[in-house]
Amino acid sequence: MSEATVADVMAELAALDDPRARAVNARHGDDHGVNLTKLRALAKRLGKRQELAVGLWETDDTAARLVALLVCRPKEYTRDELDRMLREARAPKVHDWLVGYVVKKSPHAEELRLAWTEDSDPVVASAGWALTADRVVKRPDGLDLDGLLDVVEAEMRDAPDRLQWAMNTCLAQIGIEHPGHRARALGIGERLGVLRDYPTPRGCTSPYAPVWIGEMVRRKEGKDA
Repeated sequence: MSEATVADVMAELAALDDPRARAVNARHGDDHGVNLTKLRALAKRLGKRQELAVGLWETDDTAARLVALLVCRPKEYTRDELDRMLREARAPKVHDWLVGYVVKKSPHAEELRLAWTEDSDPVVASAGWALTADRVVKRPDGLDLDGLLDVVEAEMRDAPDRLQWAMNTCLAQIGIEHPGHRARALGIGERLGVLRDYPTPRGCTSPYAPVWIGEMVRRKEGKDA
């Protein structure tokens, strides 16, 4: 499909639209009806095509934007383009894929992390915290972990849902990856009780930070034994 146009992709996405998939996606706040396995297969056939990705994004269609994020070349976006895209990305899956598949691979990731974390829009701020959690795991040098824990302790309990989730992820990753901060991370999680009662499917790990930290540390220690 190397010559596929935006219109071609939109037609194929329309043909893939499934009311059952739409109902499942709607429960997660996403307004499209395409099975994600089929959507990924379409993107794989398209290959990396930046011009097509830009055109698909501009349709403002959730499924098309998801394809765009899979076929784009992350390093070709400017800092301002990524900032604009994040502010336009209100469907949760689009927001998550934009941060995880594109921004993290961009040379502008650190600059955007710092800017977004301080943004007054909690959805934008949640992207900054998601990038911070990723850096806690992969590139912690230079991060003020105590400072991050201070902010989490002061603000996470009353934060809006998406921001709260991202801050909680950062809290858990600090506890998992940094033994010197583990006791404090556990204490903050226990005192705040955020996501303590979150419904967790059988076989999955609870997002409640003390449980999450404990389980992941147990697994890491088991591998090291």
